[in-house]
Amino acid sequence: MGLLDVGDKLPTVKDVVAEVAINPNTVMKAYWQLEHEGLVRGHQGVGTFVSRRPDGPPPGTQARLARSLARWVESARSEGMDDESIESLVQTTLRSSSAEQLA
Repeated sequence: MGLLDVGDKLPTVKDVVAEVAINPNTVMKAYWQLEHEGLVRGHQGVGTFVSRRPDGPPPGTQARLARSLARWVESARSEGMDDESIESLVQTTLRSSSAEQLA
């Protein structure tokens, strides 16, 4: 989401659990997954820190695209499409676009 930069410290597991009221094991598993993917690095007794950003466009671009997509979804709904139809159209369009790029 772009809230943290490289070098920023993640909240402790205890802090996350208190903030969102989920199981500590869930938070620990998420932190482990982030570390496994090389996005964060834990330092014993110091904390967990962001080591790199995920691949893909920067957070600002993702946010702009998400707003644009949300407007499109609302437009599709106002035209009478339900979520299943919207999802099907997106999947079809993605496949078609990929096939065109390969040609």
